[in-house]
Amino acid sequence: MTQGAGQGPVVRTATLRDFRVPPYAQVPVQSQSHEYVLTHPEDPSRPDAAVRPEDLARPEDLARPEDEAPHAMSAAPAHPGNVLPDDEPPEGYTPTERDLPIINRGDTLQVTVAPVEAPDAAQDGLGPLFVVGDVHGYLDELVAALAEQGLIDPEGHWSAGNTRLWFLGDFTDRGPDGIGVIDLVMRLSAEAAAAGGYCKALMGNHELLLIGAKRFGDKPVNSGAGTATFQAAWLLNGGQKSDMDRLQDVHLQWMARLDAVVEEDGHLLMHSDTTAYLEYGTTLEDVNDNVHEILNRNDADECWDLFRKFTKRFAFRDEDGPQAVRKLLATYGGERVVHGHSPIPYLLGEVGTEDAGDGEEASRPVVEGPHVYADGLAIAMDGGVTMAGKMLVARLPLPG
Repeated sequence: MTQGAGQGPVVRTATLRDFRVPPYAQVPVQSQSHEYVLTHPEDPSRPDAAVRPEDLARPEDLARPEDEAPHAMSAAPAHPGNVLPDDEPPEGYTPTERDLPIINRGDTLQVTVAPVEAPDAAQDGLGPLFVVGDVHGYLDELVAALAEQGLIDPEGHWSAGNTRLWFLGDFTDRGPDGIGVIDLVMRLSAEAAAAGGYCKALMGNHELLLIGAKRFGDKPVNSGAGTATFQAAWLLNGGQKSDMDRLQDVHLQWMARLDAVVEEDGHLLMHSDTTAYLEYGTTLEDVNDNVHEILNRNDADECWDLFRKFTKRFAFRDEDGPQAVRKLLATYGGERVVHGHSPIPYLLGEVGTEDAGDGEEASRPVVEGPHVYADGLAIAMDGGVTMAGKMLVARLPLPG
């Protein structure tokens, strides 16, 4: 695996967070002088319904508010990402709403299962395997979580030798510094390779969304549920002007080359909890090749369809969830699926609010670690950092 045009002013709309239906399919979105009504898909009658660090760009100082970084490390002399801490949020940063609708579910339970019997990676000179859930621009929380696991040193450099680290996608949008996150992951990839390990990443739906917003902007696409644009969907899903302003060709090329699904030590790693991957091939190589070919063809409608399918979620949560996981495992291999995309607070029916005070901590999502479900066959890694949850970095296999 190997790791556009300018845009005018846009009207920013509040990011909706009802994960039961993709947000871009729910409400009208304004972009420049046009309004595109995105029809609800379930009710057509509803109108509302190897890179060197010195090669990377050095943008001007950006920051995030202190109250947006509850898990941040103490300030280091040089910030590990591509930004320097300050007292003001980056220009163009629009925080995602965190007052979220609750999905009251009582049928999704944490289960204790024995860890997967992984191959003896040490015999091949490979170190331990770690995975990282959705980051969504929360660079400080990511740095703190990586440091807690001993993967980086206090200056933010790789310190884990031959360890293998996989990011499960969704680096940007919602949080204040998505480009800083990408720059950090790119730099760690080079440093890990030099140390005998590796740091790799999968493609999430927000990578597809950012690529589409940059390439196609306000060009209408056939969404299958009315008229839509990548630009409007990107804004509606937490797109940040500060990220778009700093986005460079090196970032676009890196994102476009990411694989969609891989297998490591009996774990099938993917971003989205969906079976839509099966539509792109019956082998891992076929899926990844087909995704790359779609992006290379640069057809807006085809890219939109790819984004739309990888935005689906919750395929493993309900009664038929274990069967859906088994179908993926039977096709691609592995003993368990490990995914991000759907925040664990939603899988558990718990959400938090942005304005919860010190006396309201009980209302915040309680996420202590990965969520094992679907008869022990699926591991969810999105701790809900965008809703005051937790940035998850976990070693696989999970302890029993």
